[in-house]
Amino acid sequence: MRLAGRIRGGLVPGVLLVVACPGDDSSAGPEPLFPADYEASYVEVRNCRGSGDHDLNNIRILADPVALPYYQDRQGAFPEGAVVIKEEYDFGDTTCEGELKQWTVMRKLAADASPDTLDWEWQRVDEQRRVVGEDEMRCISCHTGCGVPPDGFDWTCSIPP
Repeated sequence: MRLAGRIRGGLVPGVLLVVACPGDDSSAGPEPLFPADYEASYVEVRNCRGSGDHDLNNIRILADPVALPYYQDRQGAFPEGAVVIKEEYDFGDTTCEGELKQWTVMRKLAADASPDTLDWEWQRVDEQRRVVGEDEMRCISCHTGCGVPPDGFDWTCSIPP
């Protein structure tokens, strides 16, 4: 009874005002680790293929200009700031030319900055560029098993083409 009286007395309109207040972008969440125009500078390093580790989505892997020579040449660890991105497409999209479902991204941290995350930052980003997951154990534990050649390179899980 008291609560109902307090709500009628103005508490709810105040709460609604705070929620609807423009300029309060605290709910916007973190920014993706890659730019919106990444396709202008990132290079495909693995073509469209199925992935049992990404909910059976088809994936296409791209590297930013910092990561590209290290990914291609497999010489030395990726430098801090290098980004590798997986575009994810529907299981039936075997050409990766349809609607993008999401991205998974890894950005290299400084050596020994975060051993628990293999010295990478990890994100899952939805098709509207909203970060929906960060440093998920699903990503980290999968990549833990493929950190050294010949099956992987610096936790990237990819045999050289």
